[in-house]
Amino acid sequence: MIENGARSERVIASTTTWPMVEPDIRCHADVSALVDAVARIIAERIAQRIRERGSCRLALAGGGTPRPIYERLAQADLAGTIDWARVQVFWGDERCVGPDNETSNYRMAYTALLAHVPVTETNVHRIEGERGPAAAARRYAKTLGDQPLDLLLLGMGSDGHTASLFPGAPDLATAERVIPTRSPVAPVDRVSISLRAINGAREVYLLVSGADKAERLAEVLQQIESGEPTLPAARVQPRSGLLYWLIDATVAQYLAPLKL
Repeated sequence: MIENGARSERVIASTTTWPMVEPDIRCHADVSALVDAVARIIAERIAQRIRERGSCRLALAGGGTPRPIYERLAQADLAGTIDWARVQVFWGDERCVGPDNETSNYRMAYTALLAHVPVTETNVHRIEGERGPAAAARRYAKTLGDQPLDLLLLGMGSDGHTASLFPGAPDLATAERVIPTRSPVAPVDRVSISLRAINGAREVYLLVSGADKAERLAEVLQQIESGEPTLPAARVQPRSGLLYWLIDATVAQYLAPLKL
């Protein structure tokens, strides 16, 4: 069942060889409420991870939905609760462009968040897309290493892609943690963490907002329910971590007939 407010849960059948984690689907009244709630959750979880483990490995998403979340997280009431010197910042995907290109996920996160908080420069690990997809993927695999991400933010496209893992890609089941990919829209060359890296994260936050993505999310959840996930977003199923779907009311109205 989906409920308005902070919490709702739904058990979804296992579609993998490991026990399925119950997703927590959280619906908020509008985009503004979603932005504020997600920013607060992320700030709380970063601070908690630092208290518990001494540091936090945070991976950021690109796209339109996360930007206002980053801007909210950069505001003093939330940013001031985080020891940014103990945060290691990664990205889930990147376009093969330079860091100053207007389509760069790094540039978006830097202008919205990182330029406004005291994060240590050496703790910011961008994907060097300008090296080209294969070289950038190899280099980022070494940067990312084998340790799991503590917090991973993802979006979902209207085609059901997440990070830069697109429907029909031949290498979604790869054992590599970072891979070169191609997008159906320009810039086509991308670098993305793989499903292996995504599903190894301790906490995954999947953000979905807007009517153009609502029907696709319904399809994603139906695929998960059926046990036959094909869309990349449907295959986000952490092995031992937590998965949160964070949506707005526009999306939720399409899910109501599914009785989720």
